[in-house]
Order: sequence, then C-alpha cells, then structure tokens
Amino acid sequence: MKLKLLLFAGLAESIGSPVLELDVEEDKLTPSQLKTKLAELYPEIAAPLAGSFIAVNQAYADENVFISEQDEVAVIPPVSGGEPENMELTRAPISIDQVTAKVLHPHHGAALTFIGTTREFTHGKRTTLLEYEAYEPMALRTMHQIGDEIAARYPGTLIAITHRLGSVPVGEISVVIAVSSPHRDAAYESSRYAIERLKQIVPIWKKEIWEDGSEWKGHQLGPWNPTAEIPGQGGVSK
Repeated sequence: MKLKLLLFAGLAESIGSPVLELDVEEDKLTPSQLKTKLAELYPEIAAPLAGSFIAVNQAYADENVFISEQDEVAVIPPVSGGEPENMELTRAPISIDQVTAKVLHPHHGAALTFIGTTREFTHGKRTTLLEYEAYEPMALRTMHQIGDEIAARYPGTLIAITHRLGSVPVGEISVVIAVSSPHRDAAYESSRYAIERLKQIVPIWKKEIWEDGSEWKGHQLGPWNPTAEIPGQGGVSK
C-alpha cells in the first residue's frame, strides 16, 4: 500500500518536507500502527510523534479506524491554538470591527470580543516574531465544529473566529473570537469555551522566533488529546 502523509510544523521541518510518501506491506493500518512504522523509519521524530494524532480525511482518527491507500492522511502534532462568513483563516491583518460586526444582533444584549496578540516576552525570552501554519481544510472544519458545539451548548449565541496565518509581528493580532448572546453569562462562557476548544482541536501551529533561536509551540496545557472533553465542561455537545 502506498500512503501520502501530510506533515506540519516541527514534523515537516525535521523530515524536510510537508509531504511524505510511504510504502507499507499491509493493505490497511490503524493510526497507532502507522505511528509505530514512522518512528522506526524516522527515529528523529519519534518524540514529537508520540504526542501526535493521525487525521484521516480531515477528521481525528481513533483506533477503530483503518487507514487505506485512498485516504487523505495527516500527522497532527499538538496544536498551538474562511469559509463561509463567520470562520476565516487569513494572511492579512485582522480587523477587530469586521469580525465583531458578524455577530451583532438586535435581539442580543451582550457581545464580547477576544483578541489574541503576539506578546514580546514569554518566560523571560524575548519573542521577535510568530509564524503560524495550519492544515487549512481541517482547521476550517474544526472551527465550524466549535461553532456547532457552541450553538448546542448556548442556544441563540452567535460566534465568529478569524485566525491569522504566516508572520505575525510583536503587538499584532493573531486571532479574534467574537460572540454575542441574549444575556452576558452565555457570552462570557461561550467566549472562554471557544478559545479553549480552538487551542485543543484546531490544527494551527505557531513557531516562536527569538533573538537567539526558534521553536514550534503546540498545546501547552498538559497531555494533548483533541478527542477529550474540556475539564469542567462536560461533553463536547448537549
């Protein structure tokens, strides 16, 4: 079986290519079997591979999924945290007003806008630039998933997310999440839920570039599991 694997962030950098073609004897593999083979063939990525997930046809795959030759397969390292209207990826500077305007509604008495920017110092290290990369089709799909989850959890709430890709200098905006709701409690809760889920499941990575080096950063809140529930939030949908 011939597989074409999509790689991202530090994995692609270590291999030297965003695409890896692999010949295997089996005619189907589970995600864990594929990761084992990759670690054997490319020991230099064994450590980040251990914390990565396999996506099949733009969806995170569990061990009940068998990968076959016709599948689109991506190896997703821990994420950093468009398409129709409210969910967008862009390489241009983000307009706060434009994103917020997408959720304003005459029946809603509360609107909140979360703005994420590039900060200059993190744990004593001076950042000069952030570089963002995404598995774009799946990133948009999972951003829409967040919108669906919020609609189920907080009926009537509207949400818009715009995330920047490419280079984002210090002080510039990397992500804007706008929400509106009839009442403020739902607005606060859904805004927090959206940013936590974005960091958990949306395949976007950031590379921190410092004065003396750089590093790809992903999920930094304990072991990464995009299929898990958010602590204290119950299930991902109701």
